Amino acid sequence: MNRRRTALLSLTALLAAGLSAVPAGTAGADEVEQIVNGAFDDGTAPWWTSGVTAGPADGGLCADVPGGTVNRWDAGVGQNDLTLAAGETYRIAFRATGTPAGHSVRAVVGLQVAPYDAYYEVVPQLSVSGDSYAYTFTSPVDTTQGQVAFQLGGAADAWRFCLDDVSLLGGVPPEKYEPDTGPRVRVNQVGYLPRGPKNATLVTEATTRLPWRLDDADGTAVARGWTVPRGVDASSGQNVHSLDFGRYRERGTDFTLTVDGETSHPFDIGTAAYDRLRLDAAKFYYTQRSGTPIREDLRPGYGRAAGHVGTAPNQGDTRVPCQPGVCDHTLDVSGGWYDAGDHGKYVVNGGISVWQLLSTHERARHARTGDAEALGDGTLALPESGNGVPDLLDEARWELDFLLKMQVPEGEPLAGMAHHKIHDEQWTGLPLLPSDDPQKRELHPPTTAATLNLAATAAQAARVYEEFDPRFAATALTAARKAWAAALAHPDVLASESDGVGGGTYADADVSDEFYWAAAELYLTTGERQFKDHVLASPVHTADIFGAVGFDWARTAVPARLDLATVPSRLPGRDRVRASVRAGADRYLATLKAHPYGMPYAPEGQRYDWGSTHQILNNAVVLATAYDLTGAAAYRDGAVQSMDYVLGRNALNLSYVTGYGEVSARNQHSRWYAHQLDPALPHPPAGSLSGGPNSSIQDPLAQAKLQGCTGQFCYIDDIQSWSTNELTINWNSALTWMASFVADQG
Repeated sequence: MNRRRTALLSLTALLAAGLSAVPAGTAGADEVEQIVNGAFDDGTAPWWTSGVTAGPADGGLCADVPGGTVNRWDAGVGQNDLTLAAGETYRIAFRATGTPAGHSVRAVVGLQVAPYDAYYEVVPQLSVSGDSYAYTFTSPVDTTQGQVAFQLGGAADAWRFCLDDVSLLGGVPPEKYEPDTGPRVRVNQVGYLPRGPKNATLVTEATTRLPWRLDDADGTAVARGWTVPRGVDASSGQNVHSLDFGRYRERGTDFTLTVDGETSHPFDIGTAAYDRLRLDAAKFYYTQRSGTPIREDLRPGYGRAAGHVGTAPNQGDTRVPCQPGVCDHTLDVSGGWYDAGDHGKYVVNGGISVWQLLSTHERARHARTGDAEALGDGTLALPESGNGVPDLLDEARWELDFLLKMQVPEGEPLAGMAHHKIHDEQWTGLPLLPSDDPQKRELHPPTTAATLNLAATAAQAARVYEEFDPRFAATALTAARKAWAAALAHPDVLASESDGVGGGTYADADVSDEFYWAAAELYLTTGERQFKDHVLASPVHTADIFGAVGFDWARTAVPARLDLATVPSRLPGRDRVRASVRAGADRYLATLKAHPYGMPYAPEGQRYDWGSTHQILNNAVVLATAYDLTGAAAYRDGAVQSMDYVLGRNALNLSYVTGYGEVSARNQHSRWYAHQLDPALPHPPAGSLSGGPNSSIQDPLAQAKLQGCTGQFCYIDDIQSWSTNELTINWNSALTWMASFVADQG
């Protein structure tokens, strides 16, 4: 699902999609130069400047850049009317210096007119290690309105930028991308539970079994065995064997597996890593908060000013109007979480994320292996810690308060419904701190899907928070009832697939599952007949809902089914509900056992979905719930083993969780965790889940690097690959749930 794209605002702009550097080359016979007067031999025409004083100097062009500008695009130099051809590979090269040393320039290739799409960006630091720069990229479009821009603003003090020998060559050979996959023995790089499953995958040309050896940190062999040949894995195209060393149960650190002349990355056998991951996955949300400063003492290295509170250049979220023609009212929709790598806030994605965090809490309170104190008061280092409320609920409350604000007030058309989303009028680019976003903010039309998300999560919140804040619980239940009534009155108000400028569409053409989910949560909280009747009458109640993609923001039937199976109630036929969960878990368990990489996910045609890592974890949630219902060890082991893929046992030999494993994702698409573009900004915090392989590779960088990729290889750890390497609140909610479950099994 194409949720978002990133754009450049001409020089007026921000941008997205950057590529990696390659040595500059000499133009070949078929290479065509697009830049006019790139050596400035004929003065400065047709180059333009903005916000600088510029002119010829030293054989090139030099610009005096004023200090005190706020944004990169407040000052710059560029050239318009360039021709780009779709599928053509280009090399952009230039020489540049900055005085004093240490300044950086944002070099952009993009569209000079609305919607100001960006096709390439790089931000080199000048006068540090030479002054010549060259990069390649592939154009995703045909246009005669291309632009090269060098954005120079944002510095506190004045400086001087000099530019020469600018070239944009078309027809250059494409750069071949070969991911470094490390040792051929693929393991969970974080660790295995002492009494849990322990499996690994070997990539090899061998077709017969091979001996393996497990060594401890001292290099002493502690276990041996034989691999099981599995043939060619369809999800990666690799010939693989599997290894099972589950009989070894001793705790320790820095174990390695050696087989076929290769030694794996090190890993632990123990529980401590999952105790940390449970906390870090949940701590992710504090630094996603909107409308409040992030305290450096609580998140060292991640402190920042409050975003979208109306302090310039922000226009703020405290009095947000609708898009033109949508409504006449304004709302205070401050707070909540930024959805992903952008500054938008979306009710449907907020809804599933809140549900999963509250579900994590409910499971911890009621499941046989749950630990109610593990995410309790004081565990997550929040401003609210110490208030007597579990920290996980304090964090979820931050988003719940925002969801309640998105409800259309009484007296307005569509009162009781929820606005679908709020975000910038136009796309912004990277990097951009929330407090520096200058865009106008807009409310988008109410939708039935958003309204039912509000009804479901507010109803769930009413029962969860009753113990800690009865007044808030009552407020939430009132909002849930209003939302339910409004959705019944307006059952088919859908989000537009074309409403994707400035933020993702999150369009959903079928809301029958949202009706089922909202009715289920309202019934479980109130026990009222009207909601029970809707649950029992819904075709979704008896449908087979446990497919390859079990649940996500657009598929909410499974959350309803899981809660109906686990939250105490007097629902008629509850045994059949529980049986359906077990049947779904059996299907995922069979998929896992058949998969050489041991995961409960095998999409049709190996077409990996956007956010495939969280799809795997959500399928594992079904396995874990079946264990909670039955106590059957096979479900527990299947759920635990599902974590292996996310933590390194995969074709790329990469942990998709930042800071966990020997090699982990660290350049997820984000406007403020943007260290790859700006060394002054951090990488994503430890415990951030990357979306992972996505066969549709919608972003320009992935399209340039990954054409023809197979399943697991449709991924690149680059900040500009928003379709394979974004982070989002609903992906981390899946990680929080599963990390908590696995930690509980220790």
